[in-house]
Amino acid sequence: MKKKKIILGMSGGIDSSVSAWILKEQGYEVIGLFMNNWNDNKKKNNFCNNKKDLIDAISIADIIGINIKIVNFSKEYKKYIFSNFIKEYKKGNTPNPDITCNSIIKFNFFLNYANSILKTNLIATGHYARIKKTLKGKYKLLKAKDLNKDQSYFLYRLNQKQLSKSIFPIGNFYKTKIKEIAKKLKFPNVNKKNSTGICFIGKRPFRKFLNNYINYNPGPIKTTSGITISKHIGLSFYTIGQRKGIGIGGIKKNIYIKKKNTPWYVAKKNIKKNILYVVQGHNHPWLLSYKIIIYKTHWISGKAPKNFSILKAKIRYRQKDSKCIIYYYNKLYILYFIEPQWGAAKGQSIVLYNKNICLGGGIIK
Repeated sequence: MKKKKIILGMSGGIDSSVSAWILKEQGYEVIGLFMNNWNDNKKKNNFCNNKKDLIDAISIADIIGINIKIVNFSKEYKKYIFSNFIKEYKKGNTPNPDITCNSIIKFNFFLNYANSILKTNLIATGHYARIKKTLKGKYKLLKAKDLNKDQSYFLYRLNQKQLSKSIFPIGNFYKTKIKEIAKKLKFPNVNKKNSTGICFIGKRPFRKFLNNYINYNPGPIKTTSGITISKHIGLSFYTIGQRKGIGIGGIKKNIYIKKKNTPWYVAKKNIKKNILYVVQGHNHPWLLSYKIIIYKTHWISGKAPKNFSILKAKIRYRQKDSKCIIYYYNKLYILYFIEPQWGAAKGQSIVLYNKNICLGGGIIK
């Protein structure tokens, strides 16, 4: 019988590398696809992944015995991901480009490319997540078996079509097992560290990068009582809950500051008046939210949860699930939490779960 063809997104990392080996062992005709999603004329290295990643991906493909191709999605990335990233930061929000990249680039343009150019409608990635098909033909996105590595948070905007054409080969494995396999196969990237942060920024200082696209707009930094204690460089360059880099470390002698050694946190932004508010103490009330409104919601099944459903939610990746009640009112979803959520920032994604099933989520308004 002819082997079923599948296109695997290969980043040069250990997870996608072992995914390629697993798929070949399962009898698939595997073709690796290295995606270049970023082109920056100001940098010699125009790969969102660096050149070492490309070399690693090619080396792994050679060891496993599969073909690998390189595709350039940088124009699509700038149009649909990066432009929105800058737009949101200009508003003072805190977007997550990895989430939109997954739904638009990795599971849309990638899927279309696999279908039209490589003549297959089946794709795979090295994400830690699982897909389950129900008896009614619906597809569910499940958390990974290794909950410490679960990446369903970044995949909550996938739809039924995308899930029906996708495979996550390592969703049922623990990271320790993936490393064990890579070591046994003598993969050159076995000790490679996982990539962190936003790929197109790399190791560059975030503010310096952002300033290439957003001008500084200084304004006052105030306390909750309205006292000005310093100046900020522009609201776009701060996020709710931020502790480092606020620029108020030298105000210990200010006569209005009573708690000399208590750390400061960004707590609120007044966009119209260009004011940044800061508070002292990790558990200050201004940093805690019992109610969060979300919009731009997406539900994986195509159907929203019932009103007053008791669910679990994450307001950021790796955060512990928090119990909440969902309520739909005036075209918006309101989440009421049993325990207060810390540092909820506009533009962040909240992802909702029913046990280990990822239902979808939305953007904090």
